[in-house]
Amino acid sequence: MKRTKQQSRQRIHLRIRKKVNGTPECPRLCVFRSNKEIYCQIIDDTKAHTLAAAGSKGIDGTKTEKAAAVGKIIAEKAKNAGIETIVFDRGGYLYHGRVKALADGAREGGLKF
Repeated sequence: MKRTKQQSRQRIHLRIRKKVNGTPECPRLCVFRSNKEIYCQIIDDTKAHTLAAAGSKGIDGTKTEKAAAVGKIIAEKAKNAGIETIVFDRGGYLYHGRVKALADGAREGGLKF
């Protein structure tokens, strides 16, 4: 039986999650990308607690511009929460396009990863 695109992404995500783990000192920035929007969360995996979250709903522009704006927003929220360094979890998506734009926006906002 053939795998769907979602099943393939889920397998890749699980493979990434074996290696990427968020701690209180260096939490994980997790990305979810839908067809229209992009969302991200900063997660402490030891407590299974979301420290900050941002999404592209209500932001105008192209999809890539929205992703860059979300990266800057999450970086600002992380700074307010006292977070400077993170581990990037691309969520099984290719590090290209909107995912890369979000990461670059977060770096511009001052996050280190």
